[in-house]
Amino acid sequence: MFWELIISGFALGIVSSFHCVGMCGPIALSLPVYYLPAHKKLVGILLYHSGRIFLYALLGLFFGFVGRQFYLAGLQQYFSIALGCIILLILLQTTVGKKLIHFKPFDQFQQKLQNIIAIYIQKKQLYGMLILGMANGLLPCGMVYLAITGAMAAGNLIGGMLFMAFFGLGTFPAMFLLTYFGSFISLKIRNNMKKAIPFFVATMAILLILRGLNLNIPMISPVMNNSASQVIDCP
Repeated sequence: MFWELIISGFALGIVSSFHCVGMCGPIALSLPVYYLPAHKKLVGILLYHSGRIFLYALLGLFFGFVGRQFYLAGLQQYFSIALGCIILLILLQTTVGKKLIHFKPFDQFQQKLQNIIAIYIQKKQLYGMLILGMANGLLPCGMVYLAITGAMAAGNLIGGMLFMAFFGLGTFPAMFLLTYFGSFISLKIRNNMKKAIPFFVATMAILLILRGLNLNIPMISPVMNNSASQVIDCP
């Protein structure tokens, strides 16, 4: 089971790289490491991405726990439908460019994150790269939200953590090349990549909804047992 989570998380990360290069590229290209000697530059960039991946793993641990509670309650069918609908709502909000739902504490938290990023981008200490990476991992991102749904669907803490950690590792190659070599992918190519992402996200959301509808379609909408009494509780 864990191998399936690792492979699917890593594959999602690779696909998400196209989105990350376009959306997170400005932050990656603003890291204060380009004045450093080659070996320190490498260390700084690795610290930055290690911070991202570590934060993703922590998110996976938390949301794996949340998903476990739904699983034990026998609500996985409705949970899958709800996740799919939430993803479609986020996608719609991103597409129209307006916030359809306002949650003031969340907006305030994001503002604080942006302030932290602005502060540490101006610093030249290597430890700041780790903090920047962790802060970047908490910024609003449709692909991260999609990965979080995968962690929640894993149904346990370790599965959720592995899914998110390997999601982060899947984004690492493209993001590392971007931060080390600069803008190696043209703006036109990055824009074309971003245009394809919404279709991928919508497909994943629809599959989650179908999965919860119990249509008895192999691999797409298998019959899910909502009986919590048959679930063996293990972390």
